[in-house]
Amino acid sequence: MKSFFKYMFAGMFGTFLALSIIAILTFGVLMFMVFKASKDINTEVKEKTILHIKFDDPITDRTMAKPNIMAFSVDTKNGLKKIINAIKKAKTDKKIKGIYLDLTTVDAGLATIEELRNTFADFKTSGKFIVTHADYFTHKSYYLASVADKLYLTPEGEIQFTGLSAQIMLYKSLLEKIGIEPEIIRHGKFKSAVEPFMLNEISNANREQTKTYMSSIWETMLLGISESRGIETDKLNMYADSLRINSAKKCVEYNFADSLLYADQVIEELKKLVGIENKDKLNLIELKNYAGETDDIDFELEITGNKIAVIYATGQIMPGEGDDEKIGSETLSKAIRKARKDTTIKAIVLRINSPGGSALASEVIWRETVLAQKVKPLIVSMGNVAASGGYYIACSADTIVAQPNTITGSIGVFGLMFNGKKLLNDIGVNISTVNTNKYADIMSPLRKMTSYERNIIQTGVEDIYDTFIGHVAEGRGMTKAEIDSIGQGRVWSGKNAKEIGLVDVFGGLETAITIASEKAGLTDYKIIDYPEKDEFDKLFEDFASNIKASVMEEELGVGYKYYKRFKSVKNIKGIQAGMPYFIDIE
Repeated sequence: MKSFFKYMFAGMFGTFLALSIIAILTFGVLMFMVFKASKDINTEVKEKTILHIKFDDPITDRTMAKPNIMAFSVDTKNGLKKIINAIKKAKTDKKIKGIYLDLTTVDAGLATIEELRNTFADFKTSGKFIVTHADYFTHKSYYLASVADKLYLTPEGEIQFTGLSAQIMLYKSLLEKIGIEPEIIRHGKFKSAVEPFMLNEISNANREQTKTYMSSIWETMLLGISESRGIETDKLNMYADSLRINSAKKCVEYNFADSLLYADQVIEELKKLVGIENKDKLNLIELKNYAGETDDIDFELEITGNKIAVIYATGQIMPGEGDDEKIGSETLSKAIRKARKDTTIKAIVLRINSPGGSALASEVIWRETVLAQKVKPLIVSMGNVAASGGYYIACSADTIVAQPNTITGSIGVFGLMFNGKKLLNDIGVNISTVNTNKYADIMSPLRKMTSYERNIIQTGVEDIYDTFIGHVAEGRGMTKAEIDSIGQGRVWSGKNAKEIGLVDVFGGLETAITIASEKAGLTDYKIIDYPEKDEFDKLFEDFASNIKASVMEEELGVGYKYYKRFKSVKNIKGIQAGMPYFIDIE
């Protein structure tokens, strides 16, 4: 027996020692990565420097940092606020003479593009230049680029200018072939979130709403391009309808581009603009280096005095804990509650980028927004999308701020379940069920729903819809009948939403912060971000999942987004206030 305990404790000690060594080594590696990352950043700005901006990574609202084990470094992806702060800083920096906007690609939503474009337009008021160049411009990247003083295209390059197109994937035939029957319950003729599972062609109502908000977004883009490039909107539409912009030379001929230049020739033009000889080296500083340390990602000391809390709500809404890519009702509610109870926080800005999700989780978050709005100004800033559950958690705000091309509305509710009995039977699997009560297996994926069960769930959907429009009516100072008439699950652009009273002001996050400061009577304040996170601790979290996600993203390439979408559909549980179908507008 003594020998047994002797070996047992020796084994336990050995395991503990090994885990301790691994932890120490991991800590050391991460410390080295952080140290190396800080050494790699060169923030020195020389005289006659040009800020070089490339958008190689997806632009998220909040700056994110993840460890790169293979490179022994920390990969930092600049968030929108950090990018905007850098451009604003460059506007008054005497050493920065202009911006070189190198637009190989822009992975961002249309509202993000709008916010960046407005920031660049403001930068130009300083008298400094913006020069942009690319081999190929998409609709989004061209809309952003058109604000520049000079727009250059590589010889034989292209500018996409055909008008916007939305691609909606429908799965009805696929589900029939594999023996899966969707069980769909919804309220609202426009609640088209479930159409991909019940139709092979989108409904007339869905086609109507999609055409309406896409036309609104296209009109916003045309107006911006027209103002910047001096081309009438009627002509722009004619060029799109006739596919007139079909070669690099035509781009210059019709004033879409100023000249056809290779990258080295653009550098020569930049040297002329800052007044240096062609033989001399051009001083370029990368955006990620110039941005430096910001409130988004640093190891800051406790901030005292007046504060405005910016609370980020990004991703699908679901119960429980959340992270940078999904909204957890517990995590977000805790952040709003903490900001409400903190007496040094004088106002709250809730930044929403969400297609919605769980109705119950949305209700939990909504309650915290109501409590917060009673004690201090609550301003909502909508990003690329704040629809369905995303609007649910926005509706109680004092002021709702959105871009004209934000996707919002979708005030509706649905339930979605799948019956896989036929699929299992086809592969030789039969199901026997034993219940203690008649409906113990309600909503089971192994049998068809009865009409009685469907009616019960339909009643639940109707009750939640009634609650939803009641919240919106109260928050917007309208009647339930008025909200129902613009609800029914219909999706709107930000421009349309402002016309019908769902949005108050056009603008981005900076606009929302300004409104919050004015309502709180503040002239001197600090911004603090929620949910709070210590970026150093964050490096240790989800280490394996970060590596797995990075590998899958590398392997799947452009297909990675579709993988993530199927995962989000798989996670649908309970009654939803969301948009689980995805539209790619190109």
